[in-house]
Amino acid sequence: MTTMTMFDYINQEQETLTNILQMYDFSSDPSLAKMGTVTVLATGSSFNACLSAKIAFEKLADVSITIEEPYNFNHYGRLIKGTDTIIGVSQSGKSASTIDAMQNPHKSEIQRIVLTSDLTSPIAQVVNKVIDLNMGIETVGFVTKGFSATVMQLILLAIKVGVSKNQIDEQRLAELKQELLEIISNIQSVIDKSNAFFEHHENLLKLGGRFVALGYGPNWGVAKEFETKFTETVRRPSQGFELEAYMHGPYLEADWEHTLFFIETPSVNQSRSQALADYMDSYVGKILKVTTEKSSDAAVLGLDVTISEMFSPLLLIIPFQLIAYRTATVKGIDLSKRIFDDFDSVLKSKI
Repeated sequence: MTTMTMFDYINQEQETLTNILQMYDFSSDPSLAKMGTVTVLATGSSFNACLSAKIAFEKLADVSITIEEPYNFNHYGRLIKGTDTIIGVSQSGKSASTIDAMQNPHKSEIQRIVLTSDLTSPIAQVVNKVIDLNMGIETVGFVTKGFSATVMQLILLAIKVGVSKNQIDEQRLAELKQELLEIISNIQSVIDKSNAFFEHHENLLKLGGRFVALGYGPNWGVAKEFETKFTETVRRPSQGFELEAYMHGPYLEADWEHTLFFIETPSVNQSRSQALADYMDSYVGKILKVTTEKSSDAAVLGLDVTISEMFSPLLLIIPFQLIAYRTATVKGIDLSKRIFDDFDSVLKSKI
């Protein structure tokens, strides 16, 4: 039996997202038309995916969303008054903290929805509606395809809510579907460009001691997923920050060991990002950028795609998934070898 790798799953993303979009049922659902104030419960890469999709979801579905870490919410949290929907996200469906938070007593009129890739998993038994992530079971612990599928499913759920509220008509629905198809069609090109970018900076990344990613808007979620992926695979100090938050303290630790990644899309915040990059350039080892725009600068991975900012995480995450995998590989880290093998059983983090 062939052992799957992160790279294998990255290469499946284009086909998987295409299938998800083509198979999606956008018909109106009366239960979703009532959605207005939403609490989302997720942890790890699922949390990062929700953060990446939050702006698109709020805009397309006309809702307000709060994203909570389920363990903390279960023990210390409180639902915002007027909450009508709780959405849990667990790719495996076995996250103990998410299951506990979803099944805790709440008002009966609050609908509970879960997104999972295992429809028979424990979390599927404690909710009103189960949404299949529709990407199969990802056997590699360092999820890539699952992250992208979660972002896509949340965007499509938001569109379905908008349709159910009669806020998205047939013409607008067709436009959104076409935009998403065009985004998906660029995935292979992004993979190829990311591979070339990695190879150009391979020595820098191989020797890097501290990695930081900065993003704004929906790509704050991409920066956080960068943190998760690099921590899990490269196993060097790595963090992801919202652009402005980095300016309020974290920049003070910057030194020559730091490699800073700036994630940029055309936005009112882009000039702020560029000003920070220019300032930090003389204080860190290297500034690298990933942007949706075109670039001939060797330090900038320019994807050269036209894409709305709210959907941009679907493409901007891919370079970091690939760079994490390839950096770990050149560092000699065998990602197929399990470490902390008894962690889940001892700490009971998964059922």
